[in-house]
Amino acid sequence: MGRASTKKDKNVYQLLREDLGLTREKASELLEVISPERIEKIESEKSQAHPDEILVMAEKYKKPSLRNYYCTHECPIGHRHMKEVKSKDLTAIVLRMLASMNAMQRWQERLIEIGADGRIQDQEIPDFIQIQEELNQISVMVETLKLWAEEKLAKGEINLEKYQMYKNLKSED
Repeated sequence: MGRASTKKDKNVYQLLREDLGLTREKASELLEVISPERIEKIESEKSQAHPDEILVMAEKYKKPSLRNYYCTHECPIGHRHMKEVKSKDLTAIVLRMLASMNAMQRWQERLIEIGADGRIQDQEIPDFIQIQEELNQISVMVETLKLWAEEKLAKGEINLEKYQMYKNLKSED
């Protein structure tokens, strides 16, 4: 039986494991391919987790948001080019998504004007940047909605079989 950690500044991997009530040994059994010693190195930050280890942790811990955390905090490319997506409730996601889409709808004609000549004039730059920001907000909300669905699927709160069936039907269209 492992001993309880007294470390004050625990990283996300240790906090998640402890929230699940798992010792490093039990976590290793659940994860199957990551040893207790390797878990200790990741949690003590003696070694950085590898992407394949994060994929296993996210799946087995039923915490899809761990992938986004890793990409936005530890992966040099993701850290620079991705936005962190935080889990929210469905109502908040839908309302923010609709607000972003409404804002973008107001910018639609301006985007057509800017893009009509195939280049961006100096005076168009501020509006173009604003349009990019609105599109980024929509993109973040799309990713947030995907994360919400993945979390609900992982917890069994959405019927996985039906979800995949409908998703496969849509991909055949």
